[in-house]
Amino acid sequence: MRVDKCVGCTRFPCGDVNHDGYVVPAIDVRPGDVSTIMISEAAPADPRDYYYAKGEALYERTTVQAFNDAGVAVTSIKDVLRLGVYLTTAVKCAKTGYGIMAATIDECSIILEKELALFPKAKVVMLMGDVAIKALNCIARRAGEKRVIPAGSTYKIRGGKYFFRDRRVFPSYLQAGPSFFIEKSKRRMISEDIAAAVRLAK
Repeated sequence: MRVDKCVGCTRFPCGDVNHDGYVVPAIDVRPGDVSTIMISEAAPADPRDYYYAKGEALYERTTVQAFNDAGVAVTSIKDVLRLGVYLTTAVKCAKTGYGIMAATIDECSIILEKELALFPKAKVVMLMGDVAIKALNCIARRAGEKRVIPAGSTYKIRGGKYFFRDRRVFPSYLQAGPSFFIEKSKRRMISEDIAAAVRLAK
């Protein structure tokens, strides 16, 4: 299954993102092999930094390091995929500023909801950062369901047990991008969350 052939945006209504940076995973993946879905913030400013880009992609580098920090030996995104972890972003276009408007997150969560439905056997969803958390809450709200993740600082809520449609959900911090190497305390918490998710998904 090619993910980008199954889901995507056709309207591009959002005004606070760069549509030239739009990307949906253009990879072949067997839905039944995916046990964990890891959702980060937004597409990178440079498409060459995306998870599945060729060469020295920044998102690949930081994600591989996060898994290694968690005691999971990988050297590439292909290794991560072989573990059953599918990586995507909540917002499919690149940011133009520091933040992303709530309306944009809500709009892109429509695509994300369809993307999540492609992997019916996934047991775990990892929400890497506030944008991913907000996106999943948008999906739940649209369906008339309660919030998946309560309001509050991530460091306070990340130890709780949360579920979305029978999947365990881990709220965590952003592992994709340059900030990963700067914030050491968050890096430690990311590694703990990945380790817990990998154990649960086995």
